[in-house]
Order: sequence, then structure tokens, then C-alpha cells
Amino acid sequence: MILEIFSYFLNNLNYFSITLLMAIESSFIPFPSELVMIPAGYLAYQGNLNLVLAVSFGIVGSIVGALVNYYIGFKLGRNIILKHKKFLFINSKHLEWSEEYFKKHGAKTTFIGRLIPTVRQYISIPAGFAKMDIKEFILYTALGAGIWSLFLALLGYFLGLSLAQSIASIVNYLILGIIAVVCVVGFIVYLVKRKNKKH
Repeated sequence: MILEIFSYFLNNLNYFSITLLMAIESSFIPFPSELVMIPAGYLAYQGNLNLVLAVSFGIVGSIVGALVNYYIGFKLGRNIILKHKKFLFINSKHLEWSEEYFKKHGAKTTFIGRLIPTVRQYISIPAGFAKMDIKEFILYTALGAGIWSLFLALLGYFLGLSLAQSIASIVNYLILGIIAVVCVVGFIVYLVKRKNKKH
């Protein structure tokens, strides 16, 4: 039943379904934004949607979904969420990674996190843990979600569905690869500094 509903909205994209699906994508339910914004961009190319409106409603949906996660973190707290993670479809490893990233880099993590695969759905929860200022949270969420939504929509607009989705997947892997390299380099630098201090 749920899959049929998803299928219906994906096959009948309009401004309402874009908002709804992007809200789901930004909440704790794992759902790829590539399946929404790339087809939206392609429909804009065909003249069935307005590109600016499609991206704008995508941003609105992302903010709504992010606010759901924010208030889950704000109201329930870390321990309760981890205790009931299965019911909330939450991956504890991704959540812990997002939380550590948020602690290190503060509010700007909300913006950066929206651009990182697997993290973008979870970054709002540690923002709720930290009780981040709601206006600042909405601003950074809108900026990050706006860049990602526009990028995907433009891929669909200029390249079509299949090629655009392949490129989006490659970009996701590249981002994860860059993050992995940065983490490894940072860890090596940390070990070298620590060794030098001992000597």
C-alpha cells in the first residue's frame, strides 16, 4: 500500500507531490531526493512544470521534513531516540556520525550536512539535541537544500532522467570519497602531531 502511494506520487509529479516527497526525504524516512528533483527538472524541460517553482517547493518540503527531525531531537533527546531507533527508521551509526560532525563544526554543519549523502536526513536531529536557534536552522537548511535541489533539477532539465540519475549517483560517491580522504588525512595529521608532542 505504502509503495503504491509512493509510486503514484512519483508518476504524477506536481508541486504538491514534490513538496510531500521532499519532506519525506528530509525526515527520518530514507528516501532519495534524486527520484524527485531530477524528474521534476525533466518535467520542467518538457514544459509541464516551472523550474523555479519546482525547486522552491522542493526547498519548502526539505524544510518541513528537517523540522520534523529537529523537533524529534529537541523533544525526545538522544537516549530515547537511540532506544527506539528501529521504529524511527534511524541508523545509529549515521546519527552518531552526524552528531559528532555537528559538535565539531556547529551551526554551519546544518548547511554542509544537507549536501552529504546519508547525513542529510540525520543532521537535523543533532541540531535538535543542541537546541539550535530555529531561525538559523531554517536558514541553513534552506540554503543547503536549495543548492542540492537546484543541482538535481538542473541535471534533469539539461540531461534527461537516466543520465542525470547516473551522474547524481557518481556525485554522491565522490562526496563520500572526498569526506573519507579528508578524515584519513586529518587522522594522520593528528597522529603525527601527537607523536611529535611525545618526543
